[in-house]
Amino acid sequence: MIPFLKTSELPYCKGCGHNLVAKNTARALENMGLDPLDVIVVTDIGCHGIIDRCLNTHTVHGLHGRSVALGAGITFGRENPGKKIIVFIGDGGSTIGLNHILEAARLNLDMTVVVHNNMLYGMTGGQTSGLTPCGFKTSTSPSGNPYAGFDLCALSHTSGAAYVSRIEGKGDISPGLQEAFTNKGFSLVEIMEVCPGYGVKFNPERKLSEIIDSSGKLPGKWENRRDPFGGLQVSKSESLFDDLDIIRPEFSSGLKEPLSLVISGSAGEGIQQAAGLLSTAVVRSGLNVTRKGSYPVTVGVGFSTAELIISPALIDYHGIDVPDVVVITSGDGLVHCRRKVEDMKKGMLFIDFSLDVPETGAKVYRHDFRSIGSRSACLYALFRFAADTGYVSVEALSHTTGYSGLSEKIPVDRIKELIAG
Repeated sequence: MIPFLKTSELPYCKGCGHNLVAKNTARALENMGLDPLDVIVVTDIGCHGIIDRCLNTHTVHGLHGRSVALGAGITFGRENPGKKIIVFIGDGGSTIGLNHILEAARLNLDMTVVVHNNMLYGMTGGQTSGLTPCGFKTSTSPSGNPYAGFDLCALSHTSGAAYVSRIEGKGDISPGLQEAFTNKGFSLVEIMEVCPGYGVKFNPERKLSEIIDSSGKLPGKWENRRDPFGGLQVSKSESLFDDLDIIRPEFSSGLKEPLSLVISGSAGEGIQQAAGLLSTAVVRSGLNVTRKGSYPVTVGVGFSTAELIISPALIDYHGIDVPDVVVITSGDGLVHCRRKVEDMKKGMLFIDFSLDVPETGAKVYRHDFRSIGSRSACLYALFRFAADTGYVSVEALSHTTGYSGLSEKIPVDRIKELIAG
Protein backbone atom coordinates (compact mmCIF):
# COMPACT_ATOMS: atom_id res chain seq x y z
CA MET A 1 0.00 0.00 0.00
CA ILE A 2 1.25 3.48 -0.87
CA PRO A 3 1.69 5.49 2.36
CA PHE A 4 -0.23 8.70 2.81
CA LEU A 5 2.86 10.53 4.04
CA LYS A 6 5.89 10.80 1.78
CA THR A 7 8.24 11.34 4.69
CA SER A 8 8.48 10.89 8.43
CA GLU A 9 10.31 14.21 8.71
CA LEU A 10 7.41 16.64 8.88
CA PRO A 11 8.01 20.42 8.59
CA TYR A 12 6.68 21.37 12.02
CA CYS A 13 8.36 22.57 15.17
CA LYS A 14 9.41 19.89 17.65
CA GLY A 15 6.48 19.11 19.90
CA CYS A 16 3.87 20.75 17.64
CA GLY A 17 0.48 19.06 17.68
CA HIS A 18 0.31 19.41 13.91
CA ASN A 19 2.74 16.46 13.71
CA LEU A 20 0.26 14.38 15.69
CA VAL A 21 -2.65 15.43 13.46
CA ALA A 22 -0.81 14.62 10.22
CA LYS A 23 0.46 11.21 11.36
CA ASN A 24 -2.87 10.17 12.87
CA THR A 25 -4.79 11.34 9.82
CA ALA A 26 -2.55 9.12 7.70
CA ARG A 27 -3.01 6.21 10.12
CA ALA A 28 -6.79 6.59 10.12
CA LEU A 29 -6.99 6.68 6.32
CA GLU A 30 -4.68 3.68 5.99
CA ASN A 31 -6.83 1.76 8.50
CA MET A 32 -9.81 2.52 6.27
CA GLY A 33 -8.02 0.86 3.35
CA LEU A 34 -8.11 3.96 1.19
CA ASP A 35 -5.67 4.71 -1.59
CA PRO A 36 -3.99 8.13 -1.27
CA LEU A 37 -5.46 9.15 -4.63
CA ASP A 38 -8.92 8.49 -3.23
CA VAL A 39 -8.37 11.41 -0.84
CA ILE A 40 -8.38 15.15 -1.54
CA VAL A 41 -6.79 17.25 1.22
CA VAL A 42 -7.53 20.98 1.15
CA THR A 43 -5.43 23.38 3.22
CA ASP A 44 -4.92 27.13 3.48
CA ILE A 45 -2.57 29.68 5.03
CA GLY A 46 -1.18 28.73 8.40
CA CYS A 47 1.41 26.36 9.88
CA HIS A 48 -0.89 23.41 9.19
CA GLY A 49 -0.87 24.23 5.45
CA ILE A 50 2.78 23.35 4.90
CA ILE A 51 1.85 19.66 5.08
CA ASP A 52 0.88 19.68 1.38
CA ARG A 53 4.26 18.65 0.01
CA CYS A 54 4.44 15.74 2.47
CA LEU A 55 1.25 14.06 1.24
CA ASN A 56 0.74 11.47 -1.49
CA THR A 57 -2.92 12.49 -1.75
CA HIS A 58 -4.41 15.08 -4.06
CA THR A 59 -3.83 18.48 -2.43
CA VAL A 60 -5.33 21.93 -2.91
CA HIS A 61 -3.86 24.97 -1.13
CA GLY A 62 -6.08 28.03 -0.86
CA LEU A 63 -6.33 31.50 0.60
CA HIS A 64 -6.48 32.12 4.34
CA GLY A 65 -9.82 30.98 5.72
CA ARG A 66 -11.10 29.62 2.39
CA SER A 67 -10.18 25.94 2.58
CA VAL A 68 -13.70 24.95 3.68
CA ALA A 69 -15.20 26.89 0.76
CA LEU A 70 -12.81 25.13 -1.62
CA GLY A 71 -13.68 21.78 -0.07
CA ALA A 72 -17.38 22.55 -0.48
CA GLY A 73 -16.85 23.31 -4.15
CA ILE A 74 -14.98 20.05 -4.63
CA THR A 75 -17.78 18.21 -2.83
CA PHE A 76 -20.42 19.70 -5.11
CA GLY A 77 -18.37 18.87 -8.20
CA ARG A 78 -17.33 15.40 -7.14
CA GLU A 79 -18.49 12.70 -9.54
CA ASN A 80 -17.07 9.73 -7.64
CA PRO A 81 -18.69 9.41 -4.18
CA GLY A 82 -15.77 7.20 -3.14
CA LYS A 83 -13.43 10.18 -3.03
CA LYS A 84 -12.84 11.41 0.52
CA ILE A 85 -12.57 15.19 1.01
CA ILE A 86 -10.68 16.38 4.08
CA VAL A 87 -10.11 20.02 4.95
CA PHE A 88 -7.24 21.05 7.22
CA ILE A 89 -7.61 24.47 8.78
CA GLY A 90 -6.11 26.38 11.70
CA ASP A 91 -7.83 28.47 14.33
CA GLY A 92 -7.09 31.62 12.34
CA GLY A 93 -8.61 30.23 9.17
CA SER A 94 -11.56 28.85 11.13
CA THR A 95 -12.55 32.27 12.41
CA ILE A 96 -11.75 34.10 9.17
CA GLY A 97 -13.84 31.55 7.28
CA LEU A 98 -16.32 30.82 10.04
CA ASN A 99 -19.36 31.29 7.84
CA HIS A 100 -17.96 28.79 5.33
CA ILE A 101 -17.92 26.20 8.13
CA LEU A 102 -21.46 27.02 9.22
CA GLU A 103 -22.81 26.90 5.65
CA ALA A 104 -21.12 23.56 4.96
CA ALA A 105 -22.62 22.25 8.22
CA ARG A 106 -26.04 23.65 7.37
CA LEU A 107 -25.99 21.94 3.98
CA ASN A 108 -24.48 18.82 5.57
CA LEU A 109 -21.95 18.47 2.80
CA ASP A 110 -20.13 15.14 2.71
CA MET A 111 -16.69 16.29 3.87
CA THR A 112 -14.57 16.42 7.03
CA VAL A 113 -13.00 19.55 8.52
CA VAL A 114 -10.04 19.00 10.84
CA VAL A 115 -9.38 22.09 12.95
CA HIS A 116 -5.83 22.47 14.28
CA ASN A 117 -6.69 24.59 17.32
CA ASN A 118 -3.47 25.71 18.99
CA MET A 119 -5.36 28.69 20.40
CA LEU A 120 -3.32 31.47 18.74
CA TYR A 121 -1.86 32.62 15.42
CA GLY A 122 1.21 30.42 15.32
CA MET A 123 2.57 31.48 11.93
CA THR A 124 2.51 35.25 12.45
CA GLY A 125 3.81 35.79 15.97
CA GLY A 126 1.53 34.19 18.54
CA GLN A 127 -1.29 36.73 18.51
CA THR A 128 -4.75 36.17 20.00
CA SER A 129 -7.17 34.34 17.70
CA GLY A 130 -10.93 33.93 17.74
CA LEU A 131 -10.45 30.56 19.46
CA THR A 132 -8.06 31.75 22.21
CA PRO A 133 -9.57 30.73 25.59
CA CYS A 134 -10.22 33.29 28.27
CA GLY A 135 -7.09 33.77 30.39
CA PHE A 136 -4.72 32.25 27.84
CA LYS A 137 -1.69 34.47 27.25
CA THR A 138 -0.54 35.49 23.78
CA SER A 139 1.78 38.10 22.28
CA THR A 140 -1.15 40.53 22.03
CA SER A 141 -2.76 39.59 25.35
CA PRO A 142 0.23 39.19 27.70
CA SER A 143 -2.01 39.37 30.76
CA GLY A 144 -4.36 36.75 29.41
CA ASN A 145 -7.13 36.95 26.85
CA PRO A 146 -10.10 38.75 28.48
CA TYR A 147 -12.64 37.13 26.15
CA ALA A 148 -13.85 33.60 25.56
CA GLY A 149 -13.21 32.09 22.15
CA PHE A 150 -15.82 30.75 19.77
CA ASP A 151 -17.15 27.27 20.45
CA LEU A 152 -16.70 25.78 16.97
CA CYS A 153 -18.21 22.47 17.94
CA ALA A 154 -21.39 24.02 19.33
CA LEU A 155 -21.74 26.32 16.34
CA SER A 156 -21.24 23.49 13.85
CA HIS A 157 -23.58 21.14 15.69
CA THR A 158 -26.42 23.65 15.96
CA SER A 159 -25.89 24.56 12.29
CA GLY A 160 -26.74 20.97 11.38
CA ALA A 161 -23.46 19.06 11.10
CA ALA A 162 -23.98 15.31 11.12
CA TYR A 163 -20.95 14.69 13.32
CA VAL A 164 -18.83 16.97 15.52
CA SER A 165 -16.12 16.08 18.01
CA ARG A 166 -13.48 17.76 20.14
CA ILE A 167 -10.28 15.81 20.87
CA GLU A 168 -7.35 16.50 23.14
CA GLY A 169 -4.28 16.36 20.93
CA LYS A 170 -2.17 13.65 22.55
CA GLY A 171 -1.64 9.94 22.08
CA ASP A 172 -3.32 7.93 19.36
CA ILE A 173 -6.20 10.03 18.05
CA SER A 174 -6.65 8.06 14.83
CA PRO A 175 -9.84 6.26 16.02
CA GLY A 176 -11.56 9.62 16.54
CA LEU A 177 -10.42 10.86 13.15
CA GLN A 178 -11.46 7.63 11.47
CA GLU A 179 -14.94 7.92 13.00
CA ALA A 180 -15.27 11.38 11.47
CA PHE A 181 -13.89 10.27 8.09
CA THR A 182 -16.38 7.39 7.85
CA ASN A 183 -19.31 9.67 8.65
CA LYS A 184 -21.74 10.43 5.83
CA GLY A 185 -22.41 14.12 5.77
CA PHE A 186 -20.55 17.04 7.29
CA SER A 187 -18.13 16.26 10.09
CA LEU A 188 -15.83 18.52 12.06
CA VAL A 189 -13.06 17.46 14.43
CA GLU A 190 -11.51 20.14 16.63
CA ILE A 191 -8.11 19.00 17.91
CA MET A 192 -6.82 20.97 20.89
CA GLU A 193 -3.07 21.69 20.91
CA VAL A 194 -0.56 24.07 22.45
CA CYS A 195 1.88 25.82 20.12
CA PRO A 196 5.42 25.00 21.34
CA GLY A 197 6.78 28.23 19.86
CA TYR A 198 4.38 30.68 21.50
CA GLY A 199 1.73 28.93 23.58
CA VAL A 200 4.26 27.22 25.82
CA LYS A 201 6.46 30.33 25.90
CA PHE A 202 3.66 32.60 27.13
CA ASN A 203 1.97 29.98 29.36
CA PRO A 204 4.93 27.97 30.74
CA GLU A 205 3.20 26.54 33.79
CA ARG A 206 0.03 25.35 32.08
CA LYS A 207 -0.75 21.89 30.73
CA LEU A 208 -3.05 21.21 27.78
CA SER A 209 -5.62 19.28 29.83
CA GLU A 210 -5.86 22.11 32.38
CA ILE A 211 -6.27 24.73 29.65
CA ILE A 212 -9.08 22.70 28.10
CA ASP A 213 -10.80 22.21 31.46
CA SER A 214 -10.63 25.89 32.38
CA SER A 215 -11.96 26.94 28.97
CA GLY A 216 -15.14 24.93 29.51
CA LYS A 217 -14.82 23.43 26.02
CA LEU A 218 -14.34 19.80 26.96
CA PRO A 219 -13.70 16.88 24.63
CA GLY A 220 -16.84 15.22 23.40
CA LYS A 221 -18.95 14.11 20.47
CA TRP A 222 -22.21 15.55 19.12
CA GLU A 223 -24.33 14.13 16.32
CA ASN A 224 -27.32 15.06 14.18
CA ARG A 225 -28.88 12.15 12.33
CA ARG A 226 -29.11 13.64 8.85
CA ASP A 227 -28.49 12.46 5.33
CA PRO A 228 -25.83 14.29 3.34
CA PHE A 229 -27.14 17.50 1.78
CA GLY A 230 -29.91 17.56 4.40
CA GLY A 231 -31.73 14.70 2.69
CA LEU A 232 -32.20 16.65 -0.52
CA GLN A 233 -31.74 14.93 -3.84
CA VAL A 234 -28.90 16.97 -5.29
CA SER A 235 -28.17 16.52 -8.97
CA LYS A 236 -25.28 17.92 -10.91
CA SER A 237 -26.32 20.96 -12.93
CA GLU A 238 -25.86 21.01 -16.66
CA SER A 239 -22.83 22.79 -18.02
CA LEU A 240 -23.48 26.45 -18.72
CA PHE A 241 -21.11 26.20 -21.67
CA ASP A 242 -23.63 24.03 -23.53
CA ASP A 243 -25.89 27.04 -24.05
CA LEU A 244 -23.17 29.28 -25.45
CA ASP A 245 -22.95 29.94 -29.14
CA ILE A 246 -19.68 28.91 -30.71
CA ILE A 247 -18.02 31.91 -32.36
CA ARG A 248 -16.51 30.78 -35.63
CA PRO A 249 -14.04 32.75 -37.76
CA GLU A 250 -15.81 34.38 -40.70
CA PHE A 251 -13.67 37.42 -41.46
CA SER A 252 -10.03 38.17 -42.15
CA SER A 253 -7.62 40.37 -40.21
CA GLY A 254 -4.51 42.32 -41.04
CA LEU A 255 -3.01 41.90 -37.56
CA LYS A 256 0.33 40.09 -37.60
CA GLU A 257 1.52 40.49 -34.00
CA PRO A 258 -0.04 41.04 -30.54
CA LEU A 259 -1.71 44.41 -29.94
CA SER A 260 -2.68 46.00 -26.61
CA LEU A 261 -5.68 48.31 -26.68
CA VAL A 262 -7.10 50.55 -23.95
CA ILE A 263 -10.61 51.97 -24.36
CA SER A 264 -11.74 54.64 -21.89
CA GLY A 265 -14.72 56.90 -21.45
CA SER A 266 -17.45 57.66 -18.95
CA ALA A 267 -19.49 55.19 -16.94
CA GLY A 268 -22.93 54.65 -18.40
CA GLU A 269 -21.78 55.38 -21.95
CA GLY A 270 -21.47 51.79 -23.14
CA ILE A 271 -17.69 51.38 -22.86
CA GLN A 272 -17.80 47.79 -21.64
CA GLN A 273 -20.53 46.90 -24.12
CA ALA A 274 -18.50 48.29 -27.01
CA ALA A 275 -15.39 46.45 -25.78
CA GLY A 276 -17.41 43.24 -25.67
CA LEU A 277 -18.62 43.73 -29.25
CA LEU A 278 -15.07 44.37 -30.43
CA SER A 279 -13.85 41.27 -28.58
CA THR A 280 -16.45 39.12 -30.33
CA ALA A 281 -15.57 40.68 -33.68
CA VAL A 282 -11.92 39.86 -32.99
CA VAL A 283 -12.76 36.19 -32.45
CA ARG A 284 -14.91 36.22 -35.61
CA SER A 285 -11.77 37.43 -37.38
CA GLY A 286 -9.81 34.35 -36.33
CA LEU A 287 -7.84 36.11 -33.60
CA ASN A 288 -7.42 35.57 -29.87
CA VAL A 289 -8.45 38.18 -27.30
CA THR A 290 -8.38 38.83 -23.56
CA ARG A 291 -10.43 41.57 -21.94
CA LYS A 292 -10.52 43.29 -18.57
CA GLY A 293 -12.90 45.99 -17.36
CA SER A 294 -12.18 48.70 -14.79
CA TYR A 295 -14.58 51.19 -13.24
CA PRO A 296 -15.39 52.70 -9.82
CA VAL A 297 -17.51 50.90 -7.25
CA THR A 298 -20.26 53.43 -7.96
CA VAL A 299 -20.51 51.98 -11.52
CA GLY A 300 -22.79 54.70 -12.89
CA VAL A 301 -20.48 57.69 -12.43
CA GLY A 302 -16.85 58.44 -13.22
CA PHE A 303 -14.65 56.60 -15.70
CA SER A 304 -15.10 53.26 -17.42
CA THR A 305 -12.07 51.59 -18.99
CA ALA A 306 -11.60 48.33 -20.87
CA GLU A 307 -8.28 46.71 -21.71
CA LEU A 308 -7.92 44.25 -24.59
CA ILE A 309 -5.03 42.22 -25.87
CA ILE A 310 -5.58 41.03 -29.43
CA SER A 311 -3.24 38.46 -30.94
CA PRO A 312 -2.94 35.96 -33.81
CA ALA A 313 -1.27 33.60 -31.30
CA LEU A 314 -2.49 32.31 -27.96
CA ILE A 315 -2.27 34.84 -25.10
CA ASP A 316 -0.58 33.54 -21.97
CA TYR A 317 -0.80 36.67 -19.85
CA HIS A 318 -3.09 39.70 -19.74
CA GLY A 319 -1.07 42.69 -18.66
CA ILE A 320 -0.63 46.10 -20.27
CA ASP A 321 2.16 48.44 -19.25
CA VAL A 322 2.30 50.89 -22.16
CA PRO A 323 -0.52 50.25 -24.67
CA ASP A 324 -0.17 50.16 -28.44
CA VAL A 325 -3.52 51.87 -29.00
CA VAL A 326 -5.66 54.07 -26.75
CA VAL A 327 -9.24 55.11 -27.51
CA ILE A 328 -10.68 57.96 -25.39
CA THR A 329 -14.21 59.30 -25.79
CA SER A 330 -14.76 61.54 -22.74
CA GLY A 331 -13.09 63.71 -20.12
CA ASP A 332 -13.48 60.98 -17.49
CA GLY A 333 -11.63 58.57 -19.75
CA LEU A 334 -8.86 61.08 -20.40
CA VAL A 335 -8.31 61.69 -16.69
CA HIS A 336 -8.11 57.97 -16.02
CA CYS A 337 -5.76 57.15 -18.91
CA ARG A 338 -3.68 60.31 -19.22
CA ARG A 339 -0.56 58.71 -17.75
CA LYS A 340 -0.76 55.80 -20.18
CA VAL A 341 -1.08 58.20 -23.11
CA GLU A 342 1.87 60.28 -21.91
CA ASP A 343 4.01 57.14 -21.57
CA MET A 344 3.40 56.11 -25.19
CA LYS A 345 6.48 56.56 -27.41
CA LYS A 346 4.65 55.23 -30.45
CA GLY A 347 1.32 53.67 -31.35
CA MET A 348 -2.03 55.34 -31.94
CA LEU A 349 -4.35 57.57 -29.94
CA PHE A 350 -8.00 57.88 -31.01
CA ILE A 351 -9.48 60.77 -29.03
CA ASP A 352 -12.67 62.79 -29.16
CA PHE A 353 -12.35 66.17 -30.85
CA SER A 354 -13.57 68.00 -27.73
CA LEU A 355 -10.64 66.87 -25.58
CA ASP A 356 -7.18 68.30 -25.16
CA VAL A 357 -4.46 65.97 -26.39
CA PRO A 358 -1.78 65.16 -23.78
CA GLU A 359 1.86 65.14 -24.77
CA THR A 360 2.45 61.75 -26.33
CA GLY A 361 4.59 59.92 -28.83
CA ALA A 362 1.55 58.21 -30.30
CA LYS A 363 0.06 59.19 -33.63
CA VAL A 364 -3.11 61.15 -32.87
CA TYR A 365 -6.46 60.60 -34.60
CA ARG A 366 -9.05 63.23 -33.55
CA HIS A 367 -12.70 62.75 -34.44
CA ASP A 368 -16.01 64.06 -33.18
CA PHE A 369 -17.09 60.73 -31.71
CA ARG A 370 -19.65 62.25 -29.36
CA SER A 371 -21.55 63.91 -32.22
CA ILE A 372 -23.46 60.68 -32.66
CA GLY A 373 -24.53 60.60 -29.00
CA SER A 374 -22.70 59.67 -25.81
CA ARG A 375 -24.05 56.10 -25.76
CA SER A 376 -22.69 55.38 -29.23
CA ALA A 377 -19.47 57.40 -29.09
CA CYS A 378 -17.26 54.51 -28.03
CA LEU A 379 -18.54 52.14 -30.70
CA TYR A 380 -18.11 54.88 -33.31
CA ALA A 381 -14.49 55.23 -32.16
CA LEU A 382 -13.94 51.48 -32.45
CA PHE A 383 -15.41 51.46 -35.97
CA ARG A 384 -12.95 54.24 -36.78
CA PHE A 385 -10.13 52.17 -35.26
CA ALA A 386 -11.18 49.19 -37.40
CA ALA A 387 -11.36 51.27 -40.58
CA ASP A 388 -8.01 53.00 -40.03
CA THR A 389 -5.99 49.93 -39.01
CA GLY A 390 -7.56 46.92 -40.73
CA TYR A 391 -6.75 44.83 -37.66
CA VAL A 392 -10.46 44.06 -37.43
CA SER A 393 -12.68 44.75 -40.40
CA VAL A 394 -15.61 47.16 -40.32
CA GLU A 395 -17.71 44.28 -41.66
CA ALA A 396 -16.76 42.04 -38.74
CA LEU A 397 -17.68 44.73 -36.21
CA SER A 398 -20.91 45.61 -38.06
CA HIS A 399 -21.94 41.96 -38.32
CA THR A 400 -21.22 41.38 -34.63
CA THR A 401 -23.29 44.40 -33.59
CA GLY A 402 -26.20 43.21 -35.70
CA TYR A 403 -25.91 39.64 -34.42
CA SER A 404 -26.03 40.91 -30.83
CA GLY A 405 -29.44 42.47 -31.43
CA LEU A 406 -28.21 45.99 -30.70
CA SER A 407 -28.72 47.42 -34.19
CA GLU A 408 -32.00 49.03 -33.15
CA LYS A 409 -30.28 50.88 -30.29
CA ILE A 410 -26.99 51.71 -31.99
CA PRO A 411 -27.01 53.68 -35.28
CA VAL A 412 -24.56 51.38 -37.07
CA ASP A 413 -25.56 52.58 -40.54
CA ARG A 414 -24.99 56.21 -39.55
CA ILE A 415 -21.59 55.30 -38.06
CA LYS A 416 -20.58 53.57 -41.29
CA GLU A 417 -21.68 56.62 -43.29
CA LEU A 418 -19.52 58.90 -41.13
CA ILE A 419 -16.52 56.63 -41.61
CA ALA A 420 -17.05 56.40 -45.36
CA GLY A 421 -17.46 60.17 -45.62
